[in-house]
Amino acid sequence: MTNNMNYVAVNYISCKEDYKERFEELFATRKGAIDKMPGFQNMSVLKPQDGESEYLIVSYWESEENFKAWTKSKAFIDGHKRGFEDLRKAKEEGREAPMTSNFKTYEIISR
Repeated sequence: MTNNMNYVAVNYISCKEDYKERFEELFATRKGAIDKMPGFQNMSVLKPQDGESEYLIVSYWESEENFKAWTKSKAFIDGHKRGFEDLRKAKEEGREAPMTSNFKTYEIISR
């Protein structure tokens, strides 16, 4: 490949209806810690148009190693702290999680 974006991580997020506004707020007010991580290239947060599908968080990285370093970093924990707190609070109150997450990763083979 001629550029440095070789690795893509996609987080598929399903939100309860009453959590969607909060979820969008979390991204609208994010601190941007990921933006400073080595190997990070770009990120998009995609909102479903049908109102029912999953949100997609798509991040582009130079390598799998860069992405894995992000997921193990203090910046990752800090960047997800508010969402993790929402999950903890729901569990503590005996409620279902307001959102679920499913990560998949990809290697770019063509553009």
